[in-house]
Parts: sequence; structure tokens; C-alpha cells
Amino acid sequence: MLIETFTVGTLSTNCYVATSQQTKEAIIIDPGMDFSSEVQQILDYITQGALKVKFIVNTHGHSDHISCDAIFQEKYNVPICIHKLDAPSIDGLNKGKFPANVFLEDGSLIEFGCESLKVMHTPGHTPGSICLLGERLVFTGDTLFAGGIGRTDFPEGSLSDMRLSLQKLVRLPDYLLIYPGHGAASTIGEEKRVNPFLKSRYSF
Repeated sequence: MLIETFTVGTLSTNCYVATSQQTKEAIIIDPGMDFSSEVQQILDYITQGALKVKFIVNTHGHSDHISCDAIFQEKYNVPICIHKLDAPSIDGLNKGKFPANVFLEDGSLIEFGCESLKVMHTPGHTPGSICLLGERLVFTGDTLFAGGIGRTDFPEGSLSDMRLSLQKLVRLPDYLLIYPGHGAASTIGEEKRVNPFLKSRYSF
């Protein structure tokens, strides 16, 4: 799997284009950019690589992750995928013109080319927050960052849910690369060693 990272928007959100190198099928994860130049940068990357976009996937429903779903759905005529509990955020953002088409649940598979990502429901930051687990990597959205975790003090956030979600993540193999919703990449093993929220054994 080839991963290209675009840091976009005023909140420096990580938007990822993940590609199956054998088939050129790709997914766009969290297209939450604010500026037309950022949209064009991703469009140019997809065009230059002759990529075939199959899905738009959102790790959760906050606007800095979903704000350009409609642009890419209209361009490529592909489904928007999000956990069913966060789907209303998309309808609210674009007034139902470009609704979510695929409602993800824990255990759902997102398949593109020779690649697949398994959905892990990891609520806490939002009720429908998810992580996307691959063979050697995991996209963690705003659940787990390098050295931190997503906020739980937003409306519909839940500290108790976040504790349970982190328990799921800490059981993953140490070698897995972490691609978070903001900030630098890391590994599960590194976060077990240095992330205070994991080191504390969920006592936060």
C-alpha cells in the first residue's frame, strides 16, 4: 500500500490517499481541507498517478475531516463512507446534497485493489470515531496521536468510551505504523513506550 499524506486546513488535518500499487485503485481518507489550492494538490496527485478513486472514507464526522467530501464525491462519483453514528454530520454540512452512502460498523472491510482495511469502532472523540487497520498500519483518526489522544470534551465526546477504545489499540502489534488525524506518524510500540495515556494504563 502506498500512502501519500497531505496536511490541510487551518487545523493541520492529515488527509491520506492510500493506493493499491498493483491496481492503482485508491481511497481518500479525511479530505478536510479549507482552501482550493489544497483540493487542487490532491486532484493533481490523483491525475498524475492515474489513480482510480474507489471510496472517500471519514474517520469521524468533525468538519476538519469531512469538509471536502462533496467535492471529491462529485468529481469521482464514488461513495462516502463513515460510521453510521457520525453520518448526520455529513448531512448537516452539505444540507443532504452529498450524503454518506456507506455506513461502516466495527469489523467492516474497505477493499480497494489488492488492499483491505478493517474498521475498528473506537468512540470517545466522537460516537462514530473509527480506526482503519491494515496488515502493517493503522489509520487512527483523532483517537490516537503521536504522544497524545483526541479530545473528549467536545459535544458527544466520552472519556469512558475513549478508555475502552485505547484498550483495543494497545492490544495491536507493536510494529504497526500509526497514521493519525493530526501530527506525525508513529508506531503502536512507540506509543506504548512514550504516550502518557497508554503508559498510564488508562488511569487518566
